Amino acid sequence: MTEELSEIGLIGLAVMGQNLALNIADHGFRISVYNRTAEKTERFVKEHPETPGGLAGCATLEEFVQSLRRPRKIIILVQAGGPTDAVIESLVPLLEAGDIIIDGGNSKWTDTIRREAELREQNLRFIGSGVSGGEEGARFGPSLMPGGDKEAWNELEPVWIAIAAKVDPETGRPLQGAAPGKPVEGGVPCAAYIGPNGAGHYVKMVHNGIEYGDMQMICEAYDLLRGVLDMSPREIGEVFARWNDGVLDSFLIEITADILQQDDPVTGKPFVDVVLDTAGQKGTGKWTSVNALDLGVPAPTIAEAVFARCLSAVKDERTAASRILKGPARAPYAGGRDTFIQAVHDALYCSKICSYAQGFQLMREAQREYDWDLNFGEIAQIWRGGCIIRAAFLQKITEAYAREPDLANLLLDPYFREAVASAQQNWRTVVSEAALQGLSVPTFASALSYFDGYRSERLPQNLLQAQRDYFGAHTYERVDQSRGNFFHIDWPKPNRPQLEM
Repeated sequence: MTEELSEIGLIGLAVMGQNLALNIADHGFRISVYNRTAEKTERFVKEHPETPGGLAGCATLEEFVQSLRRPRKIIILVQAGGPTDAVIESLVPLLEAGDIIIDGGNSKWTDTIRREAELREQNLRFIGSGVSGGEEGARFGPSLMPGGDKEAWNELEPVWIAIAAKVDPETGRPLQGAAPGKPVEGGVPCAAYIGPNGAGHYVKMVHNGIEYGDMQMICEAYDLLRGVLDMSPREIGEVFARWNDGVLDSFLIEITADILQQDDPVTGKPFVDVVLDTAGQKGTGKWTSVNALDLGVPAPTIAEAVFARCLSAVKDERTAASRILKGPARAPYAGGRDTFIQAVHDALYCSKICSYAQGFQLMREAQREYDWDLNFGEIAQIWRGGCIIRAAFLQKITEAYAREPDLANLLLDPYFREAVASAQQNWRTVVSEAALQGLSVPTFASALSYFDGYRSERLPQNLLQAQRDYFGAHTYERVDQSRGNFFHIDWPKPNRPQLEM
């Protein structure tokens, strides 16, 4: 290794780590890399001898640390949880005051809060950064959500801004054309400082929860077109390709169109028909749903997307139940084919709006809980490119928060209010038809219920509060008294209820 010091270092050379290291080197930054298996480090550097910035492979952790310019900036891309803690513990004795550790994994935000506080006590700085976009995003431009020490972010910012995905400043659409050694130039970078301690990883978690919702909604749209209209996967793929030219334009819609038009290379059947219907998950969707419950924020659509994966996992039970439990007999759809396709499109868009509204409401409550000051318009901006949920739709969210930074709910923004108003009848038609045909649409239905609940001045929880007072003396509030005054009825005397003030 030469005596030249590297601008930044990276630990963990799985696919994501390798791709992020190459992205950094492509932008002219010299980067030192280290992996627990020295042979992997050596092979990786040997396979990429001519990057603009240069790769420096290090055989030991001590050599790795000494190869970095101060203040040292070290990215960790290993498995979240215990493995990340282990790497940090091994680094700390080798570092000096002011050095910076950047966790780029899918860490839980509470772990990031803890790590930032522990390292601060040792005069070390910590950044927990969401990195979204998968392997391709890491290589050619991810969406980056850093949180932690603000001065440490100032040190990292030139690298993170350079390697992030870029979008067109006018349309918000991702700029294309990145290739090895030839990164995209110009455009608005999809990276911004989110806030202190765990804010970056929290926002990444909500991103993933929204991603769960998006994917499940798309699956329900596919199932409706197949189950109600008896369309083939290829025909449905063609529909999704057309949808990708309109308001549903997104990475997930685009890849769905490709998947549905793909044939299985082994059998020649539609590829989607040979894939087992059980979905895995890594936990971030569950974290989002659990945190929504903890904070008392309604996020039913995201939660239903998680539950849909859980239900898919009990394949053997479902197979057995299908032989015993019978739903309605499928009947030919009474309306027109094109009319129903448009209705499913509208149901998907309305449900998507509600799902994102829930995610942003959750972040709004989290900033109060954790004393953050989140910029929701900027968060929507950095999700426009690089990440899995990148979509033209996010430009509309950016514009909504530009119009009203303190917007209580996306549904109240004029654009989204009108979008739902014009499409909600089709949305209701689709949910109704799904129920009549016996098709499961948990995210479409829960999003509609959320919309109807949120727009209701009066909900039936007045009865629920009376029930709670009856069996547990939990008290209730009255419509003819100011909020915050609680009352109780002496229920043991049912014929003559007495009001206790």
